[in-house]
Amino acid sequence: MDTQALTLRKIDLLVDKGNDTIKAIEQNYVQEHIFQAFRTQSLFFIKNLLGENSTYFQEFNEITKTTNVVTLLSATMILKSLKEDIEQGWIRTYKQLVSAEIFSDFLEMGEYLLIEGYKDPAAVIIGSTLEENLRQLCLGNSINLTIEKDGKSIPKRADLLNTELQKNGVYNVLEQKSITAWLDLRNKAAQGKYNEYANDQVRQMFQGVKSFITRYL
Repeated sequence: MDTQALTLRKIDLLVDKGNDTIKAIEQNYVQEHIFQAFRTQSLFFIKNLLGENSTYFQEFNEITKTTNVVTLLSATMILKSLKEDIEQGWIRTYKQLVSAEIFSDFLEMGEYLLIEGYKDPAAVIIGSTLEENLRQLCLGNSINLTIEKDGKSIPKRADLLNTELQKNGVYNVLEQKSITAWLDLRNKAAQGKYNEYANDQVRQMFQGVKSFITRYL
């Protein structure tokens, strides 16, 4: 089951737990710990998915401060709305927003090194930033980051992530070829093959990766 399917399944389970709690209240035998378990699990889930600053987290947290049927109906509706937004692709998670800031910081670091004449560490940093962006794109498009080999779960290489993103229609073949070239340059820098690429190629790589991340993050 992919990441999005698991997320939606978890929301369904939380909604079911909310509905069971409503029935318990209506039958006048609900205990406070039953409601608190539903509240805590839901808040923990929303926090991990979207962060404490998200509207979903804040609304759910505020609404569930009292224990009654109306509160629970509102809480389950929030969860159902969250599920719908995820299904429609309208949710941009807190983690994605943080990733955008991190990518920007690392790209600025790479650019600074490039300006100062350190093309080799710049190539490594820019390429590594690109690879992490590919992972985030895979997560956002329900593409597994690992493969099973000899009974073990092994992280996929960046070139395989690139291929699968293209095959899943996230971007076209032209984008894929550009990424392949950037990853190859990064690998040369990481392996100490400094004479196989020039400063201008790293600069072109920087501009290309920066543009790519802006379009697809």
